[in-house]
Amino acid sequence: MSATRRGERVLRVAAPLGVALLVLAAWHALVVAYDLPRYIVPSPLVVAQTLAADWELLARSLAVTLKITLAAFALAVLAGTLVAFLFSQSRWLEMSLFPYAVILQVTPIVAVAPLIIIWVRDTQLALVLCALIVAVFPVISNTTLGLRSVDPGLLSLMRMYKASRWQVLWRLRVPSAAPYFFAGLRISSGLALIGAVVAEFVAGTGAAGAGLAYQILQAGLQLNVPRLFAALAVLTLTGVALFAAMVWLSNAVLGGWHESMVSARSEE
Repeated sequence: MSATRRGERVLRVAAPLGVALLVLAAWHALVVAYDLPRYIVPSPLVVAQTLAADWELLARSLAVTLKITLAAFALAVLAGTLVAFLFSQSRWLEMSLFPYAVILQVTPIVAVAPLIIIWVRDTQLALVLCALIVAVFPVISNTTLGLRSVDPGLLSLMRMYKASRWQVLWRLRVPSAAPYFFAGLRISSGLALIGAVVAEFVAGTGAAGAGLAYQILQAGLQLNVPRLFAALAVLTLTGVALFAAMVWLSNAVLGGWHESMVSARSEE
């Protein structure tokens, strides 16, 4: 690995961390300068202390939220990929059903969640369905676009050699759609977390089934702003971790063979 490439990799990590440290330092300086009480805006140090003190409670709530998020994300990947495959095989089916996928995406989940929670008796299943509705569209949209975005010359070549529809799908369309698919996963993973949190807000689940949204609501009602900030920090870091996991998965799957990754590496 060249020195330039190593320097770029270090910069990719150091630059965001540097910005974060500057923001935290400015935040702390403003709180100290204006002597803001902790029940209005706590300092980063107070938030870190609260995070350490309440970690057991927040970790249990995170496990609940993460369970809903991962279940919804897995279902979104499965359902979205299957729907995209169907759309790629039938233009009429895509024209008939894709608008309803758009409608599902643009409908506010806070408006649909109460109905789902009423109709579905199992609260956890209702929360998963709410998060699924939020997370499935990027997988459908990106994968469908990828399956359609094939090289016309290669498609004509396969047709000239009498390739079956199945062979065209697996040998041409799927490899071409891979970068689009993983781009959809990056978006969908974060949306699944957002959908899970919003659904928890609407459901108001507590006790043993309390997720991070419940802890945020309780902290707000009790004016325990440091815990509220700590819960938000946990949610933010979880979202970043999910995105980073999808980036790693994309690099692991595509890094050794797909032209999008090979060309990027050669440019570095």
